[in-house]
Amino acid sequence: MTCCAPIDVQVALGGAGQPGCSPDEIRLASRDLGDGARQTDLSVPGVHCAACIAAVERTLRKLPGIEAARVNLSMKRVAVTWRSADGAPPDLIGALRGIGYEAHLFAIERDAKDPELARLVKALALAGFCAMNIMMLSVSVWAGADAGTRQAFHLISALLALPALLYSGRIFYASAWSALRHGRTNMDVPISIGVSLAFALSLYDTLHNAPHAYFDAATSLLFFLLIGRTLDHMMRERARSAVAGLARLAPAGATVIRDGRPLYVPVSEVEPGAAVLVAAGERIPVDGVVDQGTSELDCSLVSGETAPRKAAPGEVVQAGVMNLTGPLTVQATARAEDSFLAEMVRMMEAAEGGRARYRRLADRASALYSPVVHTLALLSFMGWLVATGDWHASTTIAIAVLIITCPCALGLAVPIVQVVAARRLFESGIMVKDGSALERLAEIDAVAFDKTGTLTLGKPTLVNANEVAPSALRTALGMTMGSRHPAARAIAEAAAERVGDVPSFDRIDEVPGLGLEARLGDAAYRLGRPEWAAGQWVEDTSAAASISVLARDGEPLATFVLEDRVRREARESVGNLVRQGLTVEVLSGDREAVVKDLASRLGIRDFAAGLLPADKVARVAAHETAGRHLLMVGDGLNDAPALSAAYVSMAPATAADIGRNAADFVFLNESLSAVGDALGISRRSRRLILQNFALAVGYNALAVPVAVLGYVTPLVAAVAMSSSSIIVVANAMRLSPARRAA
Repeated sequence: MTCCAPIDVQVALGGAGQPGCSPDEIRLASRDLGDGARQTDLSVPGVHCAACIAAVERTLRKLPGIEAARVNLSMKRVAVTWRSADGAPPDLIGALRGIGYEAHLFAIERDAKDPELARLVKALALAGFCAMNIMMLSVSVWAGADAGTRQAFHLISALLALPALLYSGRIFYASAWSALRHGRTNMDVPISIGVSLAFALSLYDTLHNAPHAYFDAATSLLFFLLIGRTLDHMMRERARSAVAGLARLAPAGATVIRDGRPLYVPVSEVEPGAAVLVAAGERIPVDGVVDQGTSELDCSLVSGETAPRKAAPGEVVQAGVMNLTGPLTVQATARAEDSFLAEMVRMMEAAEGGRARYRRLADRASALYSPVVHTLALLSFMGWLVATGDWHASTTIAIAVLIITCPCALGLAVPIVQVVAARRLFESGIMVKDGSALERLAEIDAVAFDKTGTLTLGKPTLVNANEVAPSALRTALGMTMGSRHPAARAIAEAAAERVGDVPSFDRIDEVPGLGLEARLGDAAYRLGRPEWAAGQWVEDTSAAASISVLARDGEPLATFVLEDRVRREARESVGNLVRQGLTVEVLSGDREAVVKDLASRLGIRDFAAGLLPADKVARVAAHETAGRHLLMVGDGLNDAPALSAAYVSMAPATAADIGRNAADFVFLNESLSAVGDALGISRRSRRLILQNFALAVGYNALAVPVAVLGYVTPLVAAVAMSSSSIIVVANAMRLSPARRAA
């Protein structure tokens, strides 16, 4: 047999091309959210400012069946939630086309090229070259050139300004024209009007040999605006690259077994229950359970740990995990869009999109900008014309007002900080769902930790397995095989090494916060809390151990003693929170002796043990009633209600699906330092946002009256306005990584 022997694998991948946009393709690409609601993600490349966001969201929300529309500016993406009786999607793309925005189904580009950045850099370079040379000529004019030389220099300046206006200015003109053509306005409209008027007035003055012309103002305005826009694009591209990097971890296709034959299909066509073949060296395409084969897995994406983890039949695996040593057959448990990796990508994308208080304030101010600034410029022109009768001076002042009042700095004040913060969190292995969560985290004054899976790794070991009767181990193994609870998995792993012939139960139910309940014929079995399973406490001399009891019809059959390992840096992280003046407590469903011992070792004074899910919610509500802002850190099914009820919440990546969905933040590594890292970044972000607000508002408060009073030329206005945007972007880039002092 040669190395080129054919392999009997059918290829079912379609050709590359633009994602389809027919109603059926939109419906198929939509994600089912339950209760009849679906989410469609569209790419809208033309979105670039707060006015664009408002126009897109407002238009989509007017469509029948639309429940929500949220634009992510960094990803140029809009997530639309809709529902309809017949399952047919609204005409999303047609509605956006009607207001001048082309759209198509969203797909993260795997190509590293960034044509928009190249276009901005070229426009910036040309505008800078023209502005620099025109400024040199202007200096000669200001130095006292005679009338003939002055006019010649002005004519040369006009020729230099033309390519800058036509090539560099088209970025603003195209956006402004698209907005005006569809009966709306955006930030680029007054910029385009200001630049065009400055050039036209300067050309008029040059032809009439006037002493002043403002070609330098027009080109300098474009140059500085493009600096700010390029910096903003680069920061957003860094956020996009993080998302794209995660997305690239998911294979484009997968090999599934259909009718006994391997078939290579797009990963989007892999349905739950499908048997997926994963060769050594490939990444697992969807969440699933290992059905056949043994191997080692690189789970650093999920846990942050680089040590390989063994995989055997029954092991739960997540999308994006690298299969290192041997082939595996994995039974898919979720579609690609519902996988753990897809969830992380969505959280990373959503980090900038939240409408927090500061973001809503900035958006409202930016939305009011165009009508206010146009009115202010018109009133300035009319007022000075009435006062002086000089239309030329009045036009010059109106142009200066038009230019200097652009709220680009205000529009960038919040989102640029959120983009940088999301990147810093991602670098620290922390995912955040939206910007409002980042804002809320900065305001906390109390922290509550769950114990198992949060302060500890949630990987307990059964320490008395050799003391439990084999019959009890078989029963316990049959009950725990399908559970993801850490204690149940520990019992199942220990029992599987010692016994076989697992009984097949008629029914098994998991009761959150209590344990497992199963029926076999007329017998009822319970495994979990001693007082629930057997109606009594079972004492143990080990304060650090957790106790689970197996009982049949209320009669104890066996006692299982489990011990867990504390997360790395747990004591240091708790101490850091206490030093910052935060109240720290433990809320656990475990018995008091275990919780007290752990709290003592970590330096936590306040704790509550034996809590059911409803009890945890009550404790969270008590904090809210007392006026405290609580951060709840927990995992698992029993913590989900408390995570949802807390002011802000965090869960480890190893948490149950419902726990991750309920949390605002998800951290990927085993170290508890992620809590302090996230808190530090959120507080530094809040300071930078407030500084940006102060810079933007202070600039307008000083600049607008000066411009209206006629003390600012168009050149000075261009430099002042553009500089304010650059300062805001540069200030956001000061956000330091995690682990520095907050």
